[in-house]
Amino acid sequence: MFLCKKKPCEVERIVKANDREYNEKFQYADNRIHTSKYSIITFLPINLFEQFQRVANAYFLFLLILQLIPEISSLTWFTTIVPLVLVITMTAVKDATDDYFRHKSDNQVNNRQSEVLIDGKLQNEKWMNVKVGDIIKLENNQFVAADLLLLSSSEPHGLCYIETAELDGETNLKVRHALSVTSELGADISRLARFDGTVVCEAPNNKLDKFVGVLSWKDSKHSLNNQKIILRGCILRNTSWCFGMVIFAGPDTKLIQNSGKTKFKRTSIDRLMNTLVLWIFGFLACLGIILAIGNSIWENQVGGQFRTFLFWNEEEKDSIFSGFLTFWSYIIILNTVVPISLYVSMEVIRLGHSYFINWDRKMYYSGKAAPAEARTTTLNEELGQIEYVFSDKTGTLTQNIMTFKKCSINGRIYGEVCDDTVQKKEITKEKEPVDFSGKPQAARSFQFFDQSLMESIKLGDPNVHEFFRLLALCHTVMSEEDSTGKLIYQVQSPDEGALVTAARNCGFIFKSRTPETITIEELGTLVTYQLLAFLDFNNIRKRMSVIVRNPAGQIKLYSKGADTILFERLHPSSEDLLCLTSDHLGEFAGEGLRTLAIAYRDLDDKYFKEWHKMLETASAAMHGRDDQISGLYEEIERDLTLLGATAIEDKLQEGVIETIASLSLASIKIWVLTGDKQETAVNIGYACNMLTEDMNDVFVIAGNTVGEVREELRKAKGSLFGQNNSVLNGHVACEKPQQLELVSVGEDTVTGDYALVINGHSLAHALESDIKNDLLELACLCKTVICCRVTPLQKAQVVELVRKHKNAVTLAIGDGANDVSMIKTAHIGVGISGQEGLQAVLASDYSFAQFKYLQRLLLVHGRWSYFRMCKFLCYFFYKNFAFTLVHFWFAFFCGFSAQFFGPVPRKDPLELPISPHSLDGWSLSFSPRGLGHEWMCFWCPHGGKKSREPPVLLKAAGNFREIEAGSSLYRGGTQVSQELRSVTVYDQWFITLFNIVYTSLPVLAMGIFDQDVSDQNSMDCPQLYEPGQLNLLFNKRKFFICMAHGIYTSLALFFIPYGAFYNAAGEDGQHVADYQSFAVTMATSLVIVVSVQIALDTSYWTIINHVFIWGSIATYFSILFTMHSNGIFGMFPNQFPFIGNVRHSLTQKCIWLVILLTTVASVMPVVAFRFLKMDLHPTPTDQIRRWQKAQKKARPVRRRRPQARRSSSRRSGYAFAHQEGYGELITSGKNMRAKNPPPASGLEKPLCNSTSWLENLCKKTTDTLSSFSQEKTVKL
Repeated sequence: MFLCKKKPCEVERIVKANDREYNEKFQYADNRIHTSKYSIITFLPINLFEQFQRVANAYFLFLLILQLIPEISSLTWFTTIVPLVLVITMTAVKDATDDYFRHKSDNQVNNRQSEVLIDGKLQNEKWMNVKVGDIIKLENNQFVAADLLLLSSSEPHGLCYIETAELDGETNLKVRHALSVTSELGADISRLARFDGTVVCEAPNNKLDKFVGVLSWKDSKHSLNNQKIILRGCILRNTSWCFGMVIFAGPDTKLIQNSGKTKFKRTSIDRLMNTLVLWIFGFLACLGIILAIGNSIWENQVGGQFRTFLFWNEEEKDSIFSGFLTFWSYIIILNTVVPISLYVSMEVIRLGHSYFINWDRKMYYSGKAAPAEARTTTLNEELGQIEYVFSDKTGTLTQNIMTFKKCSINGRIYGEVCDDTVQKKEITKEKEPVDFSGKPQAARSFQFFDQSLMESIKLGDPNVHEFFRLLALCHTVMSEEDSTGKLIYQVQSPDEGALVTAARNCGFIFKSRTPETITIEELGTLVTYQLLAFLDFNNIRKRMSVIVRNPAGQIKLYSKGADTILFERLHPSSEDLLCLTSDHLGEFAGEGLRTLAIAYRDLDDKYFKEWHKMLETASAAMHGRDDQISGLYEEIERDLTLLGATAIEDKLQEGVIETIASLSLASIKIWVLTGDKQETAVNIGYACNMLTEDMNDVFVIAGNTVGEVREELRKAKGSLFGQNNSVLNGHVACEKPQQLELVSVGEDTVTGDYALVINGHSLAHALESDIKNDLLELACLCKTVICCRVTPLQKAQVVELVRKHKNAVTLAIGDGANDVSMIKTAHIGVGISGQEGLQAVLASDYSFAQFKYLQRLLLVHGRWSYFRMCKFLCYFFYKNFAFTLVHFWFAFFCGFSAQFFGPVPRKDPLELPISPHSLDGWSLSFSPRGLGHEWMCFWCPHGGKKSREPPVLLKAAGNFREIEAGSSLYRGGTQVSQELRSVTVYDQWFITLFNIVYTSLPVLAMGIFDQDVSDQNSMDCPQLYEPGQLNLLFNKRKFFICMAHGIYTSLALFFIPYGAFYNAAGEDGQHVADYQSFAVTMATSLVIVVSVQIALDTSYWTIINHVFIWGSIATYFSILFTMHSNGIFGMFPNQFPFIGNVRHSLTQKCIWLVILLTTVASVMPVVAFRFLKMDLHPTPTDQIRRWQKAQKKARPVRRRRPQARRSSSRRSGYAFAHQEGYGELITSGKNMRAKNPPPASGLEKPLCNSTSWLENLCKKTTDTLSSFSQEKTVKL
């Protein structure tokens, strides 16, 4: 894999049909795709490399190497290697599992079957075996295997219909047509096998809407464009079969070029942890240097005296070298500030949070039996820090279902239910819809609730008839009948489908069309209209018209389009109706409906003939053709007579409006990135309340050149900043990265709400030039940003622009293959398991079935995960600083030695008798005066059995490092002691078990189960999400606070027992200042202090918290008494020599008083500080918790609040496709079928849309927070 020759960069591609040998010399990629990260060979090295990019893993590997050096190691190596291997193995298994599913998905795609023309025969081949230049046969409803040049099809003139939902998110059908010279090949296998045309085209790229190439065949050349190409990821629809020649395969296809690469994602906390680990290592290095210097000084001044008591035949020890060894020894001892168990615990907590997401029944969509799924376990806390959400539109915000809801005809609204007092009432599910069962051609999915419309049709109202006649004639819909005779419509846009279906159910049924005629059924009568002209839609016109001649010989122009465009072209006689209809349009828009104006004009026969002659002349012009045709369209589309307007409901997914409103209150900015046209995207913006009438301005950027885009951005900023020319000039003049610093200033200084709408062409110019910073600055100052007609790669580029320059946590959400690139680019990728396959889900980090679940994912699971992880880290660092720094203070009393014993003692040591202490075996103790400057070793001659003989005391003042571990004590030349061991301030077993047994489960319980407020309160008060965005709960400042807290606790843990034991005696008159009693007192105090501290930190108590916290204390005492018992000493005398010490120490009342004093001194300052802070400066969380407690006592009756209507904002609702319409194609007759195609599905059943509740939510949130404190006002 790594040894393969690098493929040269392509400038152009040359492909010869049916000639694999010729094409192989260019080393074109095959059709196999790879979305996985590893292979069997590369998994281990790449995965280890990725894991050791985490600074902590590299740090522990370094410590492990140090612990393998006996001269400096004071802890056994297994204490580090076992948890390190465990962490690396767990992470590797998780990564391998994730990649296994990627391999499985790749294999599923690569092993799909396709019919390939090989050696003159059609053979079934796997997709991965398809080569460039092969000719492939596709059948109806099949996925396209590669980027193909369309050669021929079952349809007339080589047409075929494709669905491009995987590419641009649009589910409406597109038309592709073959060259006339190749369409003649048909399905003749022998002729196709002899086809040897050569294609010279552009190199592989990611531009979905552009293709440039030339086909050379039979001594002639034919130009190729995007209309001749079928891209991988498309689905063949309503076409029995087609043949295509492979141009781009596998990774060279435009779909894969837009997919992006799989990136290794890490959370901001992980990145911060890398920095903190480096800081901690620097801190430990400073401590080690201090102690090493102290050791060198002590060795130089005092160490010589110690040697007089020892066998020391060598020269005097080098104090500098001793300090060097001491430095590394203390690095090992103090490494527990960041133990490996920290990362084990973090992974366990993240795993628990992932399971909570998977198990959340409130995120389960019963319609598809689809639960939410956390596809990664490493990014949960990042969900609580999202600042920008980038959302696809089709299938993500909407269901892509259009429903005809209301209409205004001749000044009367149809679609509203009125009572006897003519008061409007909302249509509810209880109202009976109009019964269309008596009409066999009616669409069963269509519902309308106003019976008066049907009555007007029956009464023969001419305006109503003309209205629906226009809807049945003015469109680009294609009709067909399935095998049962059912009428099926194939639509270019879902809006057209909704309008034609409404006319169909009202008795005006579009039946068929030819290049010259349109046939409709008017109330049971077939009527054929002569199609004289088709005035197609484009982005500038924003309308479409047809000119027809009815059977009576009258010529009429029927037009529909944006109301702002048509109203300018009305005849003065329609002025009164215009005012009334305009009011109706405003009302429709206020309800979130998409609107269109409907008008017509009667044409004189002579005038039309003259106009049509000019149109034919303009169509044949070589220069300025488009401008001439546009001028003629403008000329005839005037003096129109207004009929009325339509109102279509774009079916949003359930809960979209509420979710967007709630996320906006949480200070999350939502950007819509869609492949749809501008009008459609803007309408969805209004429907979702992302755009409102109350906004100060909506900036539209639609420049076609870099200069135009720069000028439009300048004007928009000028309007935004108003009269502040100095600020504006500063922004315009500075084109460097430093200008991004002005964004934050602008966000504070700009008042009002603004929105930005930019199309794909302008976005491409902005992203590929030096004005992208200006675009980002303007976009960040706007409340809403909508990017329309963008390619998948542009989506990723926008996400990367914000991610890189704003340093903000981003989330991308989508449901199709066209969203994969931005899902991979964002910090968090969310896939919706919608109507467009599973590509987005497979590439995502989290997935669910409905957009509304994003609210709960972020505001509940994300916020809780961030809150829990931050509390976990704060507590973990605190307890480990408190635990570890006791070693530092102890160093000043043990000659700065990291070990307790040194070389073999002299054979005739100083012997001093002392009073019997009734010891079991032998023990060690410090002199109560001057800890560390003298030490005592007691030995009982019967080792392990009680003896009345006084123990032998070996007293020596010196550096304990100078006796090697494993040496023995001698008395008069006879060995009198067990093997000596390396001992630190704590028992080595306590050091090993502290983080993995004594304190692991309580902190895990807090990290997994803790919650500051309930899930419902988290949803009701989105402002609680802001601390995560501002990174307030765990940052460098919080780390230093935890560090200072831990240092204070370590001082109390060491010096309070030290001061208490300094001249103390036990109840039996004996001293209590031996080493093990001192260590047991400190260790017991530490366990109790950290347990009390986590009890204070726990906000939400469960039975698990109680069991883990109090059970950990009980476990500590159980293990402590076991390790100092006679039984364990009998089995492992060398490992557990300090028998009887715990029983002797903890039976002393003074010991328990010291433990109590240490606990109170450690905890009380924290309790006092938190009490004062909560009382004087309560956070919103504190107020909610206080309110919750009050609610439990009072339990007031909850009042229901009335619903509020959305603000009005009129706009066009006509959802046209990306390119110009198919008017020319329709009139040419190329798309007329010779026979019925295979049956296709009809329109889906419309769903009810939810009403807006933004005002309700704002008011509810304000009222709720206001009730938390009777004396304080919370600013929202």
